[in-house]
Amino acid sequence: MTQFRKVTDSFEVSPQITPDEARQAAATGVALIINNRPDGEAPDQPTNAEIEAAARAGGAEYLYLPVVGRPTPAQAKAQAEAVAAANGPVLAFCRSGTRSITTWALGEAAAGRSKTELAGLAADAGYDLTAVLQG
Repeated sequence: MTQFRKVTDSFEVSPQITPDEARQAAATGVALIINNRPDGEAPDQPTNAEIEAAARAGGAEYLYLPVVGRPTPAQAKAQAEAVAAANGPVLAFCRSGTRSITTWALGEAAAGRSKTELAGLAADAGYDLTAVLQG
């Protein structure tokens, strides 16, 4: 089972999840699952459509927001808006979780949240965003 890493009380990130894990996350109260991983990065990765179907079958909303490299400001804004509008906890995933937490943190920083606080939350979840949040 993939490890969901708590960032805040309402936001978690994860490495790649399976359709079964998407259903389980929805069953445990995740209201929105965000997929930041483009289809086809690895031959063994489940497709976006498979994970979306499982998430929705479990009762969660779903957003496909693939990120290649560093997230764009538009991607960070879209993710921040989706997280803010969610009717409960959010789980975002990609290959390792790094793109998901980076996209979230950049969106939060653009909205005025402290970069120091964001770097601390990321570090507590096992991600080093110091370089990403500089400047």
